[in-house]
Amino acid sequence: MHTHDDKYTKRDILAILQENPNGQPDIDWFSRCIDFHFYPAPGILIGVYMVDYALSLLHAQPTDKLYAVSETTKCLPDALQVIVHCTSGNHRLRILPIGRFAIAMNRFTADNVAEGVRIGMDPSTLKDTPALDAWFANSPTFEKHSMKKQVVDEILKKGRNMLFYERIQIPITQKEKWETGFCSVCHEPVPSYLFEDGICPGCGSLKYYDKIE
Repeated sequence: MHTHDDKYTKRDILAILQENPNGQPDIDWFSRCIDFHFYPAPGILIGVYMVDYALSLLHAQPTDKLYAVSETTKCLPDALQVIVHCTSGNHRLRILPIGRFAIAMNRFTADNVAEGVRIGMDPSTLKDTPALDAWFANSPTFEKHSMKKQVVDEILKKGRNMLFYERIQIPITQKEKWETGFCSVCHEPVPSYLFEDGICPGCGSLKYYDKIE
């Protein structure tokens, strides 16, 4: 019987993993991802399994030069950043707001196409894990205050068995040289190919602030 607002701490989760280490990803990956994400969200735990599965399918190590795509802004980008060091800043991570809880990974290539793998959640595998099923479906039957431990238990029990994979090809756009231009509104330098009728996106479609005079 779960108590009101029950939840596992990071220490609790690591202890469970240490008791049953067989077939589990590196426990340190869970520890670092939870710290980076700031709390042990179900999505970040699933993200560890996804990245681990992709590495296995690619016969790759976290230290290899890898590229990744997250098809959601939620949780999964953090697992990719922590484990395989793919970030927006090093141009090895693309975050696409598609809304599918899935990732793709591939090795570096100088070709115009890369072969990779795509990992996603398989809802058909969740019928015997009701809390995880309800959480993944964003169902009103998922009770945040009473099912937090249960959903974590079910994630750790399922492991890779909640995932599917497919082999994919990813078109690669090679880096091209670009020139700097100056915005006619803010007068700041911006890559010229980003201009919108002479205005930078920060003063146009991507404007997100107003100056305080």
